[in-house]
Amino acid sequence: MQTTKFPGIFESQVGRKRILLTKNFVKGKKVYDEYLHTEGPIEYREWNASKSKLCAAILKNINQIGIKPGDIVLYLGASSGTTPSHVSDIVGSEGFVFGLDFAPRVVRDLVFLAKDRKNLAPILADANKPETYADRISTVDVVYMDIAQKNQTEIFLKNCNLFLKPDGYALLAIKARSIDVTKRPSIIFEEVRRLLEREMKLIDYKTLDPFQLDHMMFICKKK
Repeated sequence: MQTTKFPGIFESQVGRKRILLTKNFVKGKKVYDEYLHTEGPIEYREWNASKSKLCAAILKNINQIGIKPGDIVLYLGASSGTTPSHVSDIVGSEGFVFGLDFAPRVVRDLVFLAKDRKNLAPILADANKPETYADRISTVDVVYMDIAQKNQTEIFLKNCNLFLKPDGYALLAIKARSIDVTKRPSIIFEEVRRLLEREMKLIDYKTLDPFQLDHMMFICKKK
């Protein structure tokens, strides 16, 4: 097991395959169908890039993710908790993850997940209306968004403006086909980049193929 340049994220080589892992915040428990690896007293969870856009971005050599141990993270589009659980591993006991989703069924899954992961709080809310949950969330070090809606960028910027600390990091996973199925993804990615640069400092961006087709991850900082 080796450390990576990102605190709290580890890697291993299996043949030609590079595998990312995080320290399991709840030892002995899986969140999805991930493999568990033990090295000495530490248990690691294997991170599946085909199920996590953040993992895919790291494997595509994104130069920064902005998430580190002790951070407070607002995760928009938490779904049933696959990537949020790895973010929970990374931020550890000194950090915290607000996991927000609009679908009651997946928030129910998050509630079960949060019973063991005490650094994760599920929130049932519409990310397009951040004013409706502003009283339940503190300012945060990182905003992460993975929501497949036509106005993804607008939703992202609203939440960054309201919750992100000065100089905080913001990560946006864009699904091109959710914005406009008639345009080439490359055109949509360029349009999103221009919108982001009006309000944020753009750090890096990567397409996520072959792990996630027609997706791009943008890494920004608050100006």
